[in-house]
Amino acid sequence: MKDLAAYIRDVPDFPKKGIVFKDITPLLGDAGAFAGTVAALAAPFEGRGVSKVVAAEARGFVFGAGVALRLGAGFVPARKPKKLPWKHREAKFELEYGTDSLAIHEDAVSPGENVLLVDDLIATGGTMAAVARLVEDAGGKVVGCAFAIELSFLNGRARLGGYEVHSLIKYDAP
Repeated sequence: MKDLAAYIRDVPDFPKKGIVFKDITPLLGDAGAFAGTVAALAAPFEGRGVSKVVAAEARGFVFGAGVALRLGAGFVPARKPKKLPWKHREAKFELEYGTDSLAIHEDAVSPGENVLLVDDLIATGGTMAAVARLVEDAGGKVVGCAFAIELSFLNGRARLGGYEVHSLIKYDAP
């Protein structure tokens, strides 16, 4: 597999001053790096009965859909509440630079389903903790979380408590 970190571009002061944004578009633009990322995100969860993959808007969709296909699972988009056309569950959370909320359709996850959570990046863990709440409120079982990038210096894993967490690229400093 390619050195995936070589495909991540740092963008200073985006979306606001003091934040170093990890841009995944160079990785997505390389077919081999993209395919390798999807395969590596899915690998720890193969053969574990994952029936749904839930991914956070919007960059998480890119990886989540690929992982769902690879695992033979359905895909559930966790979106901004006003973007969903049907009855939905909503969870609010804090980001490293503000607050937000995500939602899934009420019927997106069935009780007892094994669900994998996927996103491009874990920072403070707030986004994925909110997605986990949505899944569990629907009766689903979170089998783990998979991220292409982890900003370990922000200690986001701590907010994911007892969930199994896999990340491919770790940054220990901003």
